[in-house]
Amino acid sequence: MALMFPQLEARNLLGEDVKLPGAFEGDPSVVMVAFRRGQQRQVDSWVPWLEGQVERCPSIRFYEVPALARVWAPFRPSIDGGMATAIKDPVVLARTLTIYGNLSHVTGPLEIRRRSTISLFLVEPGGSISWRGEGAFDESTAKDLSALLEGR
Repeated sequence: MALMFPQLEARNLLGEDVKLPGAFEGDPSVVMVAFRRGQQRQVDSWVPWLEGQVERCPSIRFYEVPALARVWAPFRPSIDGGMATAIKDPVVLARTLTIYGNLSHVTGPLEIRRRSTISLFLVEPGGSISWRGEGAFDESTAKDLSALLEGR
């Protein structure tokens, strides 16, 4: 796969500005990109499995990246604040990286065709993408991803 994760400005829910893909600290990182509030269930469906992968191989990291259109930028303090209040766990706050802006800067480079579901990416150090998937957790997709994570 010749995709690279695009250079994007984000902010974690601790309020720290970060640059992507440089802020992805895993070797590799699993990145879940969501576009709608209702997609949080899909993201959450992956968390227990991903936590198990990190337990087996501590160099792996995973991130939640809610991407919101520029029109929502003025409401960032209340949207991000609401998420942070609901989450509270500093680990989750640090791995949740929000993007507000032109969504084509996310969807174009990542070749995301549907915003109606989440997209998952295996991002290598340096930003290259070695795998992609979409949707809520399912055994088949997890098996494909697991094969790439084994031996790390």
